[in-house]
Amino acid sequence: MKAEDLKGIVKEKYGSIASQSSLLKQQQGCCGTSGCCGDLEFSMIGDEYTQVEGHNPDADLGLGCGLPTEFAGIKPGDSVLDLGSGAGNDCFVARSIVGESGHITGLDFTEEMIRKAQQNVAKTNFTNIEFILGDIEEMPLPDSRFDVVISNCVLNLVPNKQKAFAEMYRVLKPGGHFCISDIVLSGQLPAGLKEAAEMYAGCVSGALQKVDYLKIIKEQRFSDIDIKKEKPIEIPDSILKNYLGEKEIGDFRQSGTGIFSITVTADK
Repeated sequence: MKAEDLKGIVKEKYGSIASQSSLLKQQQGCCGTSGCCGDLEFSMIGDEYTQVEGHNPDADLGLGCGLPTEFAGIKPGDSVLDLGSGAGNDCFVARSIVGESGHITGLDFTEEMIRKAQQNVAKTNFTNIEFILGDIEEMPLPDSRFDVVISNCVLNLVPNKQKAFAEMYRVLKPGGHFCISDIVLSGQLPAGLKEAAEMYAGCVSGALQKVDYLKIIKEQRFSDIDIKKEKPIEIPDSILKNYLGEKEIGDFRQSGTGIFSITVTADK
């Protein structure tokens, strides 16, 4: 799949999610609600936010695969960038940590998500959260601007991850760091899954092998790379049968191939 085609699919899917007036919380995960990801309507990987300080229910669309703010080392007064900020979920959590003296910037390339995030922040009295339309591969942001970069289940959907991490390095201040929750693989997914467009938008087939993912981070000059959390993602047979035959499902189950949610940190 060409990069621009993948971006178009992702933008269409997440634009559709943002445009919905209400979401079915029982179907949280990268796929969000019924109909947004075709057959992939199952609670896959989202972490629970309801007890997290700063949680804003209006901004929580259930699209994450971790809780990056938990390990991000954000401090009061920090300038934080959230990549693929969606409706602003992690931005509001980060804002509860940085306080009034800090600043939160959310970057997303889906216009509908930016509008929804701006509507959410307009309901508060916060003046230090902004949402900007832009591409992670070419951020419309200055060099050395941020203390911390966070992201939640987004970079796996970015076609050129080398450019994405290079841009992260560029916009971080010297001594800054990132904390990212994302999806990685161990072993090769069956072709039937890998080629399904819904799986791309559902945060699975766009994922890299874990070793390759970590290699890209290192190649972009980041140091002290550390996986803070890792958990396996199980795909139910009811979903697999839409893409694979019975024998293929059995082979997949026995292959040791794994899909994982990881939360990783690294320093500039």
